[in-house]
Amino acid sequence: MSNLADHVNAVYELRRDYARLPTDAPVRLGKPTSNLFRFRDHGDAPRLDVSAFTSVISVDPDTRTAEVGGMTTYEDLVAVTLEHGLMPLVVPQLRTITLGGAVTGLGIESSSFRNGLPHESVEEMEILTGAGDVVVARRDNEHRDLFHGFPNSYGTLGYALRLRIRLEPVRPYVHLRHLRFTDAEQTMAALARICADRAHEGEAVDFVDGVAFARDELYLTLASFTYRAPWTSDYGGSDIYYRSIPRYAGPGPGDYLTVHDYLWRWDTDWFWCSRAFGVQHPLVRRLWPRSLKRSDVYRRLVALDRRTDFSRLLAYYRGQLPSEPVIQDVEVDVERGAEFLDFFHTEIGMSPVWMCPLRLREEPASDDPAAPVWPLYPLEPDRLYVNFGFWGMVPVRPGRGKKYHNRAIEKEVTRLGGHKSLYSDAFYDEDEFWRLYNGEAYRKLKAAYDPGDRLLDLYAKCVDNR
Repeated sequence: MSNLADHVNAVYELRRDYARLPTDAPVRLGKPTSNLFRFRDHGDAPRLDVSAFTSVISVDPDTRTAEVGGMTTYEDLVAVTLEHGLMPLVVPQLRTITLGGAVTGLGIESSSFRNGLPHESVEEMEILTGAGDVVVARRDNEHRDLFHGFPNSYGTLGYALRLRIRLEPVRPYVHLRHLRFTDAEQTMAALARICADRAHEGEAVDFVDGVAFARDELYLTLASFTYRAPWTSDYGGSDIYYRSIPRYAGPGPGDYLTVHDYLWRWDTDWFWCSRAFGVQHPLVRRLWPRSLKRSDVYRRLVALDRRTDFSRLLAYYRGQLPSEPVIQDVEVDVERGAEFLDFFHTEIGMSPVWMCPLRLREEPASDDPAAPVWPLYPLEPDRLYVNFGFWGMVPVRPGRGKKYHNRAIEKEVTRLGGHKSLYSDAFYDEDEFWRLYNGEAYRKLKAAYDPGDRLLDLYAKCVDNR
């Protein structure tokens, strides 16, 4: 925990440091963690020290709000709020995602079908803009354009230094029920019904997500807060969460976790990606320290591999086909979710696939109901979407380029009227990109809050990978 006086002093020092940075060099944040999958060489570019913004400033149990430094990880944020019997309305699934990162990018989790996306629980943001000013943006003040345009701007308009967010009460435990399906159409229909009712077979549902292990093996996981648990499972050690889903599916009492362990159930094995490092092998798992079974450790290993090109060279000398990294999250209307899965199984062939429903929490402004609430990632209100997440390597057959599968996914998502998150590689041409991500609205924000172009624009950062 920090205090507001320390925060005010840190803001003053940060503005001074920002003004001293060379105006002809890119601005890079000096923070120890990242969950982006656009790996680039930062070279000798100067770093902006934001270590003073990594703490929770205060929690108010009466108003159920928290004041939080923008670079605070959800791991640290949740540790504080749970002491008060509260949690953020949406807690992204990886421990070291920062609050500011989840807002300026896009976060999601299994409460998103009722609470939307992390930026929708924000009441106020203090932002260091590209112009070097510090402004406070709210829904209804003179900076409301920045408030609504900040999500999906990925640090190209400025950096969140402090956020006031809403919290919700929790119970000590979470009860999980896993429902198995053999058909994607049935899965999507059940998902739509359960999310609309917020209940299933008489029990309230607080969280919903799912996994497609194969074309004919899909699961929806329904989770509910509870005060009591006959037992609790532990997926931070030898057992693996995603492998437990088929085991507990069907008739029976289901599974139980503490609320803390439920929030981080995916982090221990980075969903299922830890298998690429051998961590799921029983012997390796026993020897691999519990403290290192976490997503940020695996990401550092991936970054090392990208720098050294080790896995590509190993595959080459083994005579294996080259592989293309396919690390993406996309949103598709639930009514077209089965269509997307059919395409994905046929054309990409990667499994498992994560499925997470979401519905916007915020309603359009009454003075302009046609305008998107969050203009840089324009989802429609009152519409249920499904986030499909898939992360791995796909063999590239002869005659196909190194971005073949990623471009195929981009084209299919566009055809289905969906959207793709920009935390990883993107391959759109510039006209297509700005059409999909509201270039007109973005350019107005850029001119207002970064008129000197101190920060990269969204296309340069997310597609050109600069």
